Amino acid sequence: MEIEIYADVVCPWCYIGKRRLEKALASYPRDVRVRYRPFQLDPSPVSHPEPTIEALARKFGGPARARQITEHTAKTAAMDGLEIDFAKSLTANTFDAHRVVRLADEEGKSGEMVEALYEAHFVDGVDVGSHAQLARLAGTIGLDEAAVAAYLESGGGADEVRAALAEARDLGITAVPMFIFAGKYGVSGAQEPATLLEVLAEVEKREAAGATS
Repeated sequence: MEIEIYADVVCPWCYIGKRRLEKALASYPRDVRVRYRPFQLDPSPVSHPEPTIEALARKFGGPARARQITEHTAKTAAMDGLEIDFAKSLTANTFDAHRVVRLADEEGKSGEMVEALYEAHFVDGVDVGSHAQLARLAGTIGLDEAAVAAYLESGGGADEVRAALAEARDLGITAVPMFIFAGKYGVSGAQEPATLLEVLAEVEKREAAGATS
């Protein structure tokens, strides 16, 4: 079975959703291929990265409301064994990060790349919109850092990522994470591992029934 995950690398609930899916798959007995699809929470250019908490304060009506939202999210993440530091994380346009994920997928390393990007953004306060930082992060998972830097400068993968983002819009995806099972069944949100296991079992049942009908 294939699971496509539409997500953004600066989306905390996508980070949580990834970890919960991994927990579900750890106890699922069949082979599953996970593919990462791009989505941008905000496609606007970011000329000067700033702490995410400051940007959220403007969006949600002030620092108090921003803290309330982020503290809840961080506590939920911690229950799944994840660290999220909104005060350290920086705003970024993630288009180029998605290009690097696509490149990593060609080497069978997209999951590692996505994980490195989440950790860089939410834990280390790295600007994941920076070409230099993206190339460096790619190097940490075994990709050739110089080759990735050249790829980014050349515009490699840009058309493919734009097409994939358009595909997400055509599918009506407006919030992430969105999980597509077997190319047919969509489940939105960072669902609990038990729920995802139920979905896997149901999809397996439906696919088996379709194959014999």
